[in-house]
Amino acid sequence: MNTKHLLILGASMLASALVASATAQEAQGQYIQLAEIEIDPAQLEAYKAAVKEHIETAVRVEPGVLVLYAVSDKGSPTIVKVFEIYRDIEAYKSHLESDHFRKYKATTEKMVKSLKLVRTDAIALGAKS
Repeated sequence: MNTKHLLILGASMLASALVASATAQEAQGQYIQLAEIEIDPAQLEAYKAAVKEHIETAVRVEPGVLVLYAVSDKGSPTIVKVFEIYRDIEAYKSHLESDHFRKYKATTEKMVKSLKLVRTDAIALGAKS
């Protein structure tokens, strides 16, 4: 290989690395977590109504809230998992300070038996509109 070929190969590798780095940084900028919540069985229906209202409001009024999905375990419906994606850490912090989040927390405080927040990294995310 001559010098010209080495320069072209080096430039190609550098360009590929920069594109991959930019793509990774965009995904890394998002704040993604999974909330694992155990609900008092006697208050499950009230909890479902509260989380539904909260999610609908947050997605509608907060531009930094990208995804909020609440699901329950089929075999244990009192185990609820909420998958959350925010534009960035600032959007997440803003969400925590919002009136509708504070209302949700106050309403569900005695319904929740346990809460575990699991910070995650995106591997592959896909959805149809």
